[in-house]
Amino acid sequence: METYLYIAQIILAIILIGLFLLQVRGGGLGGMFGQQTGTFRTKRGIEKTLFRFTIVLMVIFVIVSIFSVLATG
Repeated sequence: METYLYIAQIILAIILIGLFLLQVRGGGLGGMFGQQTGTFRTKRGIEKTLFRFTIVLMVIFVIVSIFSVLATG
């Protein structure tokens, strides 16, 4: 059982890293390291869907992590 939780954690972590990198916008590499573009935009369309999907996956990752800790203890 523990092995499946570890594998799920690894897969979720890789997907989350990819989603985080997809959400970086503007400024090339500067956007990745916190450089702000100075404009305000609202999320629309695919950007909004990607943002919500990221939140859902983060919640699932936290739940799987908690179950993983409880299974080993």
